[in-house]
Amino acid sequence: MNQPPTAPVTAEERVAAAYERIDKAERPEIWIALRPYEDVLAEARVLDARVTAGELLPLAGLLFPVKDNIDVADLPTTAACPAYAYRPEVSATAVRRLTDAGAIVLGKTNMDQFATGLVGTRSPHGPVRSAGHPEKISGGSSSGSAVAVALGIADFALGTDTAGSGRVPAAFNNIVGIKPTLGLVPNTGVVPAARSYDTVTVFARTLAEAQRALAVMTGPDEADPRSRTWPDAVRLAAPERPRIALPRDEDLAPLSDEARAAFQAAAGQLRETGAETAIIDVTPLLEAARLLYDGALVAERYAAVGEFIARDPEAADPTVAGIILTAAALPAHALATDQERLDHFRTAAARLFAGFDALLLPTTTDHPTIAAVQADPVGINKRLGTYTNFVNLLDMAAVAVPAGEADGSPFGVSIVTRTFDDQVGLDLAARLIGTTGEIVDQTPTPLPDNGVDLAVFGAHRRGQPLNHQLTELGARYAGKARTAAAYQLTALATEPPKPGLVHVGPVGGGAITGERWTLSPAGLGRFLAALPAPMSLGRIRLDDDSWVLGFQCDPHTAAAGTDITHHGDWLTYLATV
Repeated sequence: MNQPPTAPVTAEERVAAAYERIDKAERPEIWIALRPYEDVLAEARVLDARVTAGELLPLAGLLFPVKDNIDVADLPTTAACPAYAYRPEVSATAVRRLTDAGAIVLGKTNMDQFATGLVGTRSPHGPVRSAGHPEKISGGSSSGSAVAVALGIADFALGTDTAGSGRVPAAFNNIVGIKPTLGLVPNTGVVPAARSYDTVTVFARTLAEAQRALAVMTGPDEADPRSRTWPDAVRLAAPERPRIALPRDEDLAPLSDEARAAFQAAAGQLRETGAETAIIDVTPLLEAARLLYDGALVAERYAAVGEFIARDPEAADPTVAGIILTAAALPAHALATDQERLDHFRTAAARLFAGFDALLLPTTTDHPTIAAVQADPVGINKRLGTYTNFVNLLDMAAVAVPAGEADGSPFGVSIVTRTFDDQVGLDLAARLIGTTGEIVDQTPTPLPDNGVDLAVFGAHRRGQPLNHQLTELGARYAGKARTAAAYQLTALATEPPKPGLVHVGPVGGGAITGERWTLSPAGLGRFLAALPAPMSLGRIRLDDDSWVLGFQCDPHTAAAGTDITHHGDWLTYLATV
């Protein structure tokens, strides 16, 4: 009987498998600079030795390519313009954090030149073909990175996103794309497209893989004045019954009938998981989207690379040069006017999102052929950004995930959330692809990792009457907890009923089962402020000899209750009464 091939385990084995896939794929347009196999293999062997020696590396052996507007030490950065090339001595902060965690760079990937486009065809290295439909575009500007992931060459890949470049390629290639809140991943070492609205993004085949990489990259960097830290009150989880906004039928006008049906199916899937949906008018968002290219905000693109292109316009792609050089004539007052308009759109967006946890949108409109884009490079590109352009302008986060097929191509949707609600978006996206438990199981630390663990044993547990006090603060369920065998549990005469936990030592004490939740620091503070007597928070010893904050009851009050320690669990006790 034939046995299936053994999956690569060591970094050396993973590198060998990746280069075999590269050879079989016959997609040279993916790469601008592919590292020599021998160099990557040697790096993998060193990494394997470090792991064998006991070094803990969270991304050990994972392989990733980097979009060619992000610096990798000793590899040229060209932004798909050979005349612009320079060779950095140090990697971009995001890349360095990944390699420090054990990930290995495969090379630099093709892209729409200077990250100007959503099509993946504006490159002197040729159009990057869609992974599953070679006659169609891969989407841009992070084209090569997305296709490398979709073809199984890489575990994850880095892109950038200003207008949707970390999301549109995900939709066209049936993979996941995460576009974080601006500034969470530093842009140090990234060639800017529009500095105020750029962010590094990650592609992967699963949410868990993408989140693992993103978690390593996030965090402030003194070298990037726009980098940001998580607020103390950040939500660490989506609520069990979230409210999701949906666009009106007329807002879906650019979609075909099949695409509309796929979108409605995705909305229905969210409802099946317990979400509530409601229709809103997204016109302000779509109007804001048009400012990125149709307004004066395009001046940021000239500020980024305009002087270089003006000196040597023949070195640039004609479409890219036309977009960027036209911005040179824009007066400063026009930019100030559009920035003020954008402020009003942000206010309007805040009103639209009031009472909602997220907005569900199609990631893009349709999947054009390479020939169609070459015939109409500007018009089609503009259409593809209909549902993506506004997100960075309004300082939001988004997760793009597959959602079936439409018109013979992959179809994708995006969960759009407020600033810093990145983990909420990831949780909701997991519901869409049928992996509700995936992030909790495979990546137990949410974004961010500044939460505080809290153990609860009674009415605050899932399904119990006070659990909402945790979930409304964005607390995240982190699994079961069990105390050391030194605690007494008593049923108190309260409304609603709840137990009291008291440390009594090994004589008369038992092990009590509860739950572990993770809250933001500010969430824990608000929770404590509302905590009624006789409850208090203190350190509780668990059965693995670790300590965690948890509910305790004063011994005098507990003595007046009914001892239920022998049940070992509040829920077990409730089943008997």
